[in-house]
Parts: sequence; C-alpha cells; structure tokens
Amino acid sequence: MTRMPIHKLSTLLINQIAAGEVIERPASVVKELVDNSLDAGARRVDIAIEEGGTRLIRISDDGAGIPADELPLAVAPHATSKLQTPDQLACITTLGFRGEALASIASVSRLRLTSRATVNGKLAEAGAVIESSDESVGEVTPCGASPGTAVEVRDLFFNTPARRKFMRSASTEFGHISEIVGRIAMVRPDVSFTLTHNGRRVMALDGDATPHGRRLRCVEVMGKELDEALLEFEYDDALRPGLAEGDQPMRVWGLVGLPAIARATGKFQYVCLNGRPIRDRNLTHAIRESYRGLIPPDQQPVVVAMIKIDPGEVDVNVHPSKAEVRFHNAGRVHGLLLTAMRQRLLAADLTPSAVIGGQRPSFASWSGGGNGGAGHENTFAPASPGNTPGNGASPAPTISVSSFVDYFKSMAPQQKGFVYQQVREELAREQPETLADEPAPLTPPAAAAAADMMPASSVLQVHKSYLVTQDEQGLVIVDQHALHERVMFEELKARIAGKNLESQRLLMPTVVKASPRRLAALEGLSPLLERIGVEASPIGPEAIGVHAFPSFLFDRGVEAAPFVEDLLDRAENGEFDLDHAGANEAVLHEVLDMMACKAAVKAGDRMSQAELSALMTRKDEIERAGSCPHGRPTTIRLTLRELEKQFKRT
Repeated sequence: MTRMPIHKLSTLLINQIAAGEVIERPASVVKELVDNSLDAGARRVDIAIEEGGTRLIRISDDGAGIPADELPLAVAPHATSKLQTPDQLACITTLGFRGEALASIASVSRLRLTSRATVNGKLAEAGAVIESSDESVGEVTPCGASPGTAVEVRDLFFNTPARRKFMRSASTEFGHISEIVGRIAMVRPDVSFTLTHNGRRVMALDGDATPHGRRLRCVEVMGKELDEALLEFEYDDALRPGLAEGDQPMRVWGLVGLPAIARATGKFQYVCLNGRPIRDRNLTHAIRESYRGLIPPDQQPVVVAMIKIDPGEVDVNVHPSKAEVRFHNAGRVHGLLLTAMRQRLLAADLTPSAVIGGQRPSFASWSGGGNGGAGHENTFAPASPGNTPGNGASPAPTISVSSFVDYFKSMAPQQKGFVYQQVREELAREQPETLADEPAPLTPPAAAAAADMMPASSVLQVHKSYLVTQDEQGLVIVDQHALHERVMFEELKARIAGKNLESQRLLMPTVVKASPRRLAALEGLSPLLERIGVEASPIGPEAIGVHAFPSFLFDRGVEAAPFVEDLLDRAENGEFDLDHAGANEAVLHEVLDMMACKAAVKAGDRMSQAELSALMTRKDEIERAGSCPHGRPTTIRLTLRELEKQFKRT
C-alpha cells in the first residue's frame, strides 16, 4: 500500500463526514430541523415532504428566527447560539447544540434558509434568505417572509451517490419521518404540528398547553382507539426514602397500556427525557420489569413515559444524533420509572371480561398480528358503570369467548367440552363435598336472592382444571394452575426477602451431567443458587453434585436433578441477562418463576373444597392475581350484562 501524506481535510469533506454521523436518512434531517424550531420557541411547525424526503423537505415555524447578519454563520460548521462556554456541556437544556446540523445538511443537499427574526421583541422589517450547497455558500438577500424560519432541503444526497443508493422507497422513508414527527409531537403538546406528503396532509395536531393536552396528544399520535386501554400515571420521588440532601427530585408522567394490547415489538414504547425522545436500555428494562408476570415474555407493552430530571444529572453528548444519553445515577432513574408504573398497574383491575361473539369493536390488530395474544378479539370496556380512565378508575380488558373456546379445543381430548349436568354428575361421584352445600332448586326470585348471598368461597372445579365462581360483576372462571403459580411466586418472593430460602440437605448428592459450558454457567450462577437454597458443585470433569435443595420445592414434590438441569440449560443459552441495572433481581425473579411453575398444582389435579376456598382467598390477597408470573391470564370474567344479552334479557 502506497503511503499517503498527512494533510488537512477540506471543509466539504469534514461536513460530509459529520453528515454521515448525523444525517442517516431524510428522517434525520427532519429531526434536526424540528429540534431547531422548538429551540427557537416555535408554537407552530409545518413540515412538507416530497418523495419521502429525497426531493424536498420543507420545515417552517413561527419561532424567534435568525437575524440576516447571522445567516452565513448559521450554515457554517461548528457555529451555534446554544452554547457559549465548555461548562454548559455539563447541563444541556436545548435539543440541539452541536452546531453541525445545517452545515452537514447543506454539504449533501441544496439548502435554502429563509428567516425573519424577532430580536428584543422587535420584528425585522423584512426577511432574508441564503442558499448553500456542496462547497458553495451564497449571498444573503432580502425577501418577503413571515415571522420565523423556513428551511428547504432539496435533492438530499445528490452528491453522495453511495448514500443515496441505500435509501429505501419513498413510502418507507416517509414512514420513518412520520414516526419521528409523532415522537417529537408527543413531547410538545403545546405546539401545533402539520405534516404533508406529496401535497396530502397526513397529520394535523393542534397545540394544547393544558394538563389534558398531554394525554390527548399521545392518543392522537398512537391512535384514538387505544384511549380506553391506557392508564395514566404520575410520580415524584421527592419523598423517596434515602434521598440525599441537595438531590433534585425526579418526576415522571405517562400512560401504561393494559396487558391485552401488548405488541410483538417495542414500537409503541415512547420514552422522553426533559423533552427529548431517547432510547435507553436501562429504562427499557424498567418497562419490561414493571410488566413482568402481566404479559408473555415475547410481547412488548404499550407505554409512554415523560421523565423530568435535573439537566446536570444526564449527559446528552454521547451520541451524534442525541438519541442516547448517559445518566449519572442510572439506578435512581430506573427505580423512578419502575416504581411509578408498578404502582399504577397494581391499582388497576386487569381481569379480562369475556365477550361472546365479539359484538363490540375488535382490537385484534393491537395484539401483534399472530404473536401470543394475536387474533383474539380483544375489546375494552369499563368493569362497572362509570369506571373510566378519566375519573381515576381502571378499565378491565375484555377477551372474546371464541378465544377461550379455541383454548379449550387445544386441550387434550379427555378435557374437552363443558356439559354442566355431566360435570355435576361427575363431581357428585368423584368429589361429593364440592356440591354438598348446593341448595335445592328455587323459584326465580329466591334463586336470585340466594345467588347474592352465596359465600365467596363457593367454588366449582371443572375438569380438574378450571374453577368457576362469581363476583359482583358476573361469572368468574379461573385457571387453577395459573392462579396457584402466581400464589407460589408471591410466597417465594416473601420468603426470600432479605434472606436465603430454606434448604434441605440430601442424604446422597443428586448427580447432574455437566459439559464445560454447564460448569461455567454453574460458576456464574453460584450467588443466585445460594439465595434460592440450592447447593451444587462440580464433583468431576463431567458431573455436578446437588447437595441441598429448597425445602419449598421438596414439599411440593419437585425433583432436584431436572430442576437444576433446566436452570443450567437456560443460563447456558444466555436467557439470563446480567448486563443492566437491577439485573440480579430480574434474574432472581425469572428463577422464582420457574420454581413457582414447577411447584403449582397442574391441570388435572383434583382439589378439595377446602383447597379451592383457600386458593380463591389467596387470590384476593396477593398482587397481580390476574396473571401468572409468565403473563398468562389466571382469570376471565363473563359479566352479567353479557349473560343477559345471551339470554335475550336486554
């Protein structure tokens, strides 16, 4: 290779390198320019796009504008009005600050910048315009213009064909633009936004600075059909125990989606920090943890989280596009979001209500298109009259009975069907105590009165798998395994709080076959195994001996070797993520999930009336009783209103 002499790069090449870091696609241009508009105090931003942004991006605003004599500097590299001293880098309060955006954009497009500035409350008599492209910068000339700034970007990447080659179709590129505009608009409900593509208006959002405007803007961006399924929350950690003197409080406002609208991807998770949409693995983990046990592991919740913290507590200067940040106290921010979301979800009634025939509008598209809950005719209605998000109560999700029927069809043949008389006769033969307290047939008025007085402990076990009872809203059907699994999980969490689980030593070690990877996994899991009461160690190059096992699992008849093998296999496959804040507790909960699942009663296990009553009592005492630790529902409700519809009483 021939040696090239060291030389200084040209201004154009410097700007194009900067553009490569900042301007990935047309959506990047839109983000940078809209950020500038908001930093200029705009209350209205109009965005016009042609051909997905490759032909034209035009963004105009009513902000403070740029004085005519500063326009040449505006398109020069490393020139900005947003920073004056190095100390300000430690406390960024604006969206843009690098001073590279306009110069970088101009280096790969044909840029026209028009502005009519307001300085010290005085509006300039006329506007001014400057054009810049490639290496050329034109003269500033006067022009007629509205107050504010308009930026036109034409022929993006015209002089960098390699970059243009990687552009997607116009519709795909516009999709990215629409998403970024939506995310920015959610953060600033006080600002009006319009977005047009090839002359067709696709977004028109009116500014609303009232507290209600936050929720309204989020719903407008995500879809009004989601409104009933979003629970609002707000949290301030100022009163948090252990808050050091001088620490500024952190606040979060947001919306959490009911578990039934979880998606296949995290597209519907919006996290904003001090008015800036961001991506942060730490906060994504907090979101996942808050929904642990409420949704299946392969689904993602719908969440909006607007976080406000002291700007000095976060470094936003770690990514060219400013999409990623670094927190000075990541654990505190993680805890803020996790606590806020957990509290709101725990306060909600998340029991799904069955809808026969799907008469109400279907929200099947929310479920992720065939993943997990997809295809279920999920609808949402208040659990009782007046129980709406607006008055502080929480709507309960509803699922179609057809989904429940499909689940029954997937069961083993001997478990199919539900003929009441047949079930009653079978139970009378096999479990007479279940029906011992059932009253003789009554006249209709007396029957209604008896139902109202039926004790909550009256439970019918169906096919040794499902429990049927009632509450004030209708008929309640419970999956005995799922509910008992949740009960076991909560008991394990209570037992392990602040101490290790009790264990029982084995007379002879149970031997588990080991590979080098299993032995490595065992070493990494040692602290966790100690916490759950498992004592295991290598007893040779290809064997692991289990010397002690949790008493909890022993009492439930769980065998040591299969459990430890399952645990090591999951660790070997990388299913335990230890690379984020709170990871140790998250992995512990995953293992407690495993223990609870193995310890719980199974479908097909007969339960006495006393056991049924005890289980239903625990249902009312534990958190998140509406779902098992894996996120599968434990309970569905067939409301009285739905029953009345089916019996033609309404």
